[in-house]
Amino acid sequence: MPVGFLKKLLATTSTSELQPEDARASIAALLVMAARADDHYTQHEIDVIEHALAERFKLDPAAAAQLREEGETAEAEAIDLYQFTRAIKVAVPLEDRVALVETLWRVILSDAERDPHEEALMRQIVDRLGLSPMDSALARQRVAARG
Repeated sequence: MPVGFLKKLLATTSTSELQPEDARASIAALLVMAARADDHYTQHEIDVIEHALAERFKLDPAAAAQLREEGETAEAEAIDLYQFTRAIKVAVPLEDRVALVETLWRVILSDAERDPHEEALMRQIVDRLGLSPMDSALARQRVAARG
């Protein structure tokens, strides 16, 4: 991630100043945030995140791992999730944001447990991405049905 990624996101006054790579790093940061929401960040969750990033952005495993690491750094430095959801809402079409919510649920449900902190985080993310609670519930159901 470019140095000062969070500073750039916070200092951006116009949504037209945001670049596609800002959305990529923001997506990675939200995936990491979802995995860490229950205070258990496991190798399995890391693998799920890297697979999701590789699939979404057509990355090789090394590039997906690097993007996940950038997400970890951004998430650790973040005060809240606004800067990430803002970049995503601007750069990612609605139907892709629904797919992102499904991916977030895949990360959260990868440990077969739902924590209240994860639920609260998802409500905030869904709202800030301009999606409905029904979009989230249906995405969660699709992930659960796949096992």
